[in-house]
Amino acid sequence: MLWKILVARHLTALLKCALIFAIMWAGRAEGNAASKPHVISFGKWTSTKWPNATGQKLLDIKVRALFVDARLKEYTTGIPHELTDRLFVVRRAFRVNDALPGESAAASAPKWEWQRGGWLLVDRLTGRVTQLNLPEFDPFYSTASWYRDYVAYCGVSEDGKKLYVMVAQVGRRKAILKKEDGEPIGAEEPDSECPAPAWERTPMRVTFQPNDKEKLVFSIRSRVVDVVNDAEEAEE
Repeated sequence: MLWKILVARHLTALLKCALIFAIMWAGRAEGNAASKPHVISFGKWTSTKWPNATGQKLLDIKVRALFVDARLKEYTTGIPHELTDRLFVVRRAFRVNDALPGESAAASAPKWEWQRGGWLLVDRLTGRVTQLNLPEFDPFYSTASWYRDYVAYCGVSEDGKKLYVMVAQVGRRKAILKKEDGEPIGAEEPDSECPAPAWERTPMRVTFQPNDKEKLVFSIRSRVVDVVNDAEEAEE
């Protein structure tokens, strides 16, 4: 009878040890999976066309795919800008179906048309890709000029009647500079509201010259924002 009790106690102790080991192993495996580095890469450049403001003229544009761990996330255009050793931004490109109802013999056949979008924030650590919300940024007319985590551009109001000189900072919800500067010209060509603003380092300031008007120079109070983009995307 005694030996049965001893065997039972021994088996119970073994089961407890096995359970503790399984929990520790699961925690270690989860930690290793969480810390697994992500691979961010770009595809090959592809030359294609996109329409001007009236849609009557096609313009040249180069696009390439953005991959995270070999999975296609977005299409991009232009050269990325490094914010930190962890984060960078890049201009988004996308395709929209321009087919009218009943225009195509095959009702399900789309008529794909390339467009430029806003800017994407890419986190090398988490692999997360998010769209930046830049106030009054117009995907057709605005030309962004980046310095550190600041971006300067000429923005256009929703109704297309007001032109703004803008400076935004990644990590802040509101623009740090928004000044009305007349009406936009509304030309047919992209990036035509003003040239890319010019940055200076010391002292930090930015110069705008919309529509060949008098130069506008603004000093920017340098304040580093610790930008973190930690939220993980849900697994697909």
